[in-house]
Amino acid sequence: MQRFCKTLITLFKWTVLAGIAGGLIGVLTSGFAFAIAFVTEFRLEHMWMLIGLPFAGLLIVFLYRIAGRADDKGTNTVIVAVREKKEIPLVVGPLIFVSTVLTHAFGGSTGREGAALQLGGSIGDFAARHLKLGSSDRRILIMCSMSAAFSALFGTPLAAAILPMEFVNIGMVYYAALVPCVLSSLAAHAVSVQLHVHALTIPYEVEKVPQLYSMALTKAILMGICCALAGILFVNCLHYSGQLFKRKIANPYIRVAFGGCLVAALAFILRTQDYIGLGENVMAAAFEGKAVWYAFLLKILFTCLTLETGFKGGEIVPSFFVGATMGCFLSGGLGLPAELCAACGMCGVFCAITNSPFTSMIIAMELFGQTGMGFFFIVIAISYMLSDYYSVFSAQKFMYSKTETKLIEILSGDTFHREKK
Repeated sequence: MQRFCKTLITLFKWTVLAGIAGGLIGVLTSGFAFAIAFVTEFRLEHMWMLIGLPFAGLLIVFLYRIAGRADDKGTNTVIVAVREKKEIPLVVGPLIFVSTVLTHAFGGSTGREGAALQLGGSIGDFAARHLKLGSSDRRILIMCSMSAAFSALFGTPLAAAILPMEFVNIGMVYYAALVPCVLSSLAAHAVSVQLHVHALTIPYEVEKVPQLYSMALTKAILMGICCALAGILFVNCLHYSGQLFKRKIANPYIRVAFGGCLVAALAFILRTQDYIGLGENVMAAAFEGKAVWYAFLLKILFTCLTLETGFKGGEIVPSFFVGATMGCFLSGGLGLPAELCAACGMCGVFCAITNSPFTSMIIAMELFGQTGMGFFFIVIAISYMLSDYYSVFSAQKFMYSKTETKLIEILSGDTFHREKK
């Protein structure tokens, strides 16, 4: 009974802390979402904004340099902070907020959820230090703040609660953070709903689903293999293009200006804004079977040119774009409904690049409904298994093998080094 009372006090503590964190971060992240939506709408109506992309890049590099964050590691900084006793400077939050909005305003091809994780993590760490929380409670507060930011921005509160616990050390989940992450995620989502950032409906509900226990099962397996390959391609393109740009153009100002010029030039040559920004219109078209077959390849190209030359944002939404458009392309050959293949592609490629299978499964339920869950689960499981130890987050640590019940403890970033040996 004494232990129960002590745990009850802990529950009360986290109900208060997680509720406050979720509410505050929900408001800030909703403001971030409105800012992204506003600048995106303006840019779509004024394509000439693309001309300013190189100059926006120069400003981003300058801001990071004067803030002492020239070597910023993005979301990897937050991952390391959860796993180790390292601080996340509060300046990370405002920097990623401003730089991501600038990137979207002038046409960079990037996401926003990675920025949300950094925003939430920096606020959580700042609060934990000022509240003088212990090492364990500090990590938990960082995780529940990340959950809140992801939930308010993406509108998937259940998946947002699981992601920070799952993707830091793959194969080992921090269950101590479950209640705080759930409470903060729900609080932030409630705020975003009240502010009309999200609605309590399934955004991409999939209704046309064939019988799973038929030839469709084999097709789902093939879809999972393709998602793993697409994820590996995406991660490798990001990694090697980043190395190439840094090796050939050492000066970060020249590098980001060069990247901005390339992205703008390609958009003008193609006469479309489909492959810059979030690309939500193209993802919606993919669910109707109307995306061109090469869309996912162009998105990878535009995202590499944006992120690996110095612009800011995230890789998660681009992975959804890649998955949805690739799924749309494969639907014709597989003979499956385009909406089902687009949904499978989105959650499958997301899993391949983040190594978060349980988060991916919950995202599938929250975004696409439960009708196609059998297909989603098969695709996600196979994509996770076959995507090797690649990740867009080089700081992710794989605690256990993907194919054996064996402790391995390897960093994702070391995967490329092992290949060279």
